[in-house]
Amino acid sequence: MSHHTARLVVVMGVSGSGKTTVGRLLAQRLGVPYAEGDDFHPASNVAKMRAGHPLDDEDRRPWLDEIARWLTGHADSGGVVACSALKRRYRDRLASAAPRVFFLHLDGSPELIAARITARRGHFMPPELLRTQFADLEPMGEDEAGAAVPIDGTPEQTAALAHAAVTSP
Repeated sequence: MSHHTARLVVVMGVSGSGKTTVGRLLAQRLGVPYAEGDDFHPASNVAKMRAGHPLDDEDRRPWLDEIARWLTGHADSGGVVACSALKRRYRDRLASAAPRVFFLHLDGSPELIAARITARRGHFMPPELLRTQFADLEPMGEDEAGAAVPIDGTPEQTAALAHAAVTSP
């Protein structure tokens, strides 16, 4: 398997930034499995968010541990997982489990993302929690393996930018 197809990628960003849509498209382009980060949340986390309460670091610990296990299990074959990874310490936790991980930050304005969240149906994350996600978001440091990709285009355009960022030398 080539270096590019065996990439481990965490598609990160606030809720509503397109992690699921772009993550699936990117995984298809790379020919690797995709995992939905929301599926790793314990039921207690989903209930807390559904009730309009933001998660704290202790809530996120078992969730991040499960995502780290998934990354470790896909270290040889590669994979793409959607995970907000808003704080540096969360990304550090994931990178410690999978040193080759590449963080792809889906970056957009609060106004654009709020409009997307308001339009979507059937997701447990209420729009009211978007403010807390932007407050928690810590931009990637220069020493972190990753790139930010703007999300103001179509999902396909964003996925193309994501693919270029992940596969560039």
